[in-house]
Amino acid sequence: MLRLGNPRRRINVGLVVMTFVLSIFAGRLVQLQGLDSKIYTAEAAKQRVHEETLTARRGSITDANGHELAVTVEAREIFVDPAEVEAAKRDQVATVLAKELGEPKERVAGLLANTASRYQKVAVAVPSVAERIMAHGFKGVGSTHRYRREYPGGDLAGTLLGFVGDAGTGLAGLESTFDKVLSGRDGKQLVETGAAGQRIPMTRSTQQAPVDGRNVRLTIDRDIQWAAQKAVGEQVAATGARTGSVIVMDVQTGQVYAMANAPELDLRNWAKTPQENWANRAVTEVFEPGSTNKVITAAAALESGAVRPGTAFTVPDRIRCADQVLKDSHPHATERLTFSGVVATSSNVGTILAAQRIGDQKLHSMLERFGFGAKPGSGLPGEEAGLLPDWRTWSGSQRCTVAYGQGVSVTALQTASVYQTIANGGVRVTPQIVAGTTTGNGAFTPSAPGKKTRVVGERTAKEVTAMLEAAVSEQGTGNLAAIDGYRVAGKTGTAMRYDPSCQGYCGYTATFVGFAPADKPRLVVLAVVQDPREGYYGGEIAAPVFKKVMTFALKSLKVPPTGTRPSPVRIRAGG
Repeated sequence: MLRLGNPRRRINVGLVVMTFVLSIFAGRLVQLQGLDSKIYTAEAAKQRVHEETLTARRGSITDANGHELAVTVEAREIFVDPAEVEAAKRDQVATVLAKELGEPKERVAGLLANTASRYQKVAVAVPSVAERIMAHGFKGVGSTHRYRREYPGGDLAGTLLGFVGDAGTGLAGLESTFDKVLSGRDGKQLVETGAAGQRIPMTRSTQQAPVDGRNVRLTIDRDIQWAAQKAVGEQVAATGARTGSVIVMDVQTGQVYAMANAPELDLRNWAKTPQENWANRAVTEVFEPGSTNKVITAAAALESGAVRPGTAFTVPDRIRCADQVLKDSHPHATERLTFSGVVATSSNVGTILAAQRIGDQKLHSMLERFGFGAKPGSGLPGEEAGLLPDWRTWSGSQRCTVAYGQGVSVTALQTASVYQTIANGGVRVTPQIVAGTTTGNGAFTPSAPGKKTRVVGERTAKEVTAMLEAAVSEQGTGNLAAIDGYRVAGKTGTAMRYDPSCQGYCGYTATFVGFAPADKPRLVVLAVVQDPREGYYGGEIAAPVFKKVMTFALKSLKVPPTGTRPSPVRIRAGG
């Protein structure tokens, strides 16, 4: 017969079980809220609190007058979460994004098809475009705040400025050299968000403000830079040349007003440009200077006292040096020239005869004093030192060829610096490209002025200047560089060009470099054209470029003619 148990006992057993269960809950509660509370609080915070980077605004790069050459603007990064985009609307989303962003629809569709990814960057757009896209309300399409680097001039000073990559870091040129100055320091903020990523109102938010980058002001003059690029670009195209460079420099300060290359780098399409065209050839390309180097031989001869401007030389059109017969550029009967005439007519043979009076060691020493074999000191990326072999290693023929610029190698900036030294009364000033930096509140910190070094005496500089002025006269090789109303001093250069592609000398370097006004120098202009196919003499190829650029620069900077006339220079020697 079935009997019911004792009710009292059942109640007691139930109470014991309940007490046991509740004690477990209480123990767990004590563990969670007491012993392990900090651990779980931290874990919850990790899921709820997120760190956001506050990007610092990159500083601008401006010319000497404050015109922006590189500037950072507000932008929006458009992205998609392919897993969130509705399959039925993918074609519509791809069509809209492609149209608004100027991207191929096939590329956008490919990004949307990658459903395994939760984030695909589509493009960076201006705010107005981003607003139009977001107005469609597409699920899975979003935008985030970004900055974008722009170059208003396109290819203006392209290889000098360089460019910034997608990560906002300078990759080439001044953008790379001054990356730390320009980029500033990013900030950060901590925000609390919900499960869907939305920010929770009225919750904590801590912030470390970003420090914007400083602006870099260059010595470059935008207008002169434009004129230099135009002139050298047109001549490179007209002569079928490989490349060309132009430098415009202030005589007294060493500040560079223009540094142009052809072809120039279009900063709006740098990623599509071959990497070899990213380099600033004015400081990286090394070449044999040719006859522009004769001013150093002249300065060495005058400083040593071995010759004077009127010293007479008997000059045939060729001379034997060791196992080589070296010639002047044109055949001519033996003639009597003054040393001034040797320089003005750019006689190789006459220059060799003068060099033999001073010796290899003194000539080598003068080349060093003018900066050969050492970097010019501008601080530009890729700056080369050229090649100046030790005089004790010169071959028999090299002892002659160095005198007229073959057998040594330089850059365009090194050559321009030589003529700045002569124009500045024999004092070399380290070339300067950066004028200083500016903070966000407009405080300007100037760069240290270029170092000044006495290279030759003032008398020597004046005597060489007179020779260079004669070289631009009707009797000289540089008459195409003459400028109406101004006294111009300069020198042509035509050098054989070594080319690795033919493993020898299979082209030419045409150069003209000079300064004006000759009696009160303000500006140095150098023009060099590499491997022209239509002609090759410096007086024919490079001198017209010099004339265009110097004429524009003198007018742009409002440099007046001095109104004086040059003293006559005797080219021919009697007897």
